[in-house]
Amino acid sequence: MRGDDRIFVMGEDIAEMGGSMGVTQGMLDEFGPARVRNTPISEIAIVGAGIGAAIQGMLPVVEIMYEDFLTISMEQLVNQAAKHRTMSGGQVQVPLTIRTQGGAGWSPGAQHAQQLEAWFVHVPGLKVVFASTPEDVRGLLWSSIYDPNPVIFFEHRTLYPIRGDVPDEIQPIPLGRARVHREGTDVTVIATGRLVHESLKAAEQADHDGISVEVVDPRTLSPLDTETIVESVRKTTRCVTAHEAVVQGGFGAELAAVVQHDAFDYLDAPIERVGARFAPLPFAPVMEDYCVPHAADVLDAIRRTVARSG
Repeated sequence: MRGDDRIFVMGEDIAEMGGSMGVTQGMLDEFGPARVRNTPISEIAIVGAGIGAAIQGMLPVVEIMYEDFLTISMEQLVNQAAKHRTMSGGQVQVPLTIRTQGGAGWSPGAQHAQQLEAWFVHVPGLKVVFASTPEDVRGLLWSSIYDPNPVIFFEHRTLYPIRGDVPDEIQPIPLGRARVHREGTDVTVIATGRLVHESLKAAEQADHDGISVEVVDPRTLSPLDTETIVESVRKTTRCVTAHEAVVQGGFGAELAAVVQHDAFDYLDAPIERVGARFAPLPFAPVMEDYCVPHAADVLDAIRRTVARSG
């Protein structure tokens, strides 16, 4: 925003309050109310206004307070933002970035913690990013803002406290490039969001069993870096997918389909999928903890796939 006055942010309570999670704190003082805009509580209006601004040459960054509320803006996202470039023969671009957050781990209840990324991967014309580290958020957000297509940028609530080293100069990370967080030889775990960190914990524990685990974070769910994922599975010959969203219809199913199609002859065991139980997220902490996956669940899946391969 300091270097490009086309960029502005808008959303519910993002100015004086700094957003529900404090992500935009201090920005109002630096950039003023014209570029840090509070909006009415109407997600469909917020996204619609962002689409209009993007078409007119601005680079809007819209914050949807909780990703659950993306449901209210679905018409604008799915039928408008995702379609304009193709339906205009490329004459109309929609460089709109939608930042949103969600996730369990702090008892937000069933209406404020869903993980809905798989819904949007299904829509041609939308790009979908789900970063899990400070350096990845920084580089991918830059690329998202300057992409000529609408990008939905997912963030997990419990990852905000994570700190990491980032360079003084922003280093853009191209959309569609996965990251190998940990190299291994026996099992590939493909994980997103919070489950990247849970998978890294599981990989360390698997070392005690003599199992070498490679952990891959797609970072961009659409477009997907199939090359890095398939290359990893061909090397390890086993695969586990892990995300916090429910297993049924989750992004892990798409990953499993890609792996079995492109690496079937290399697989020594069925693909294991780790995700939340198929239930609205309970409010009670003990029940919430029971419903969503943790490092122990990933470790169990790793052990199962190794055992089944004999």
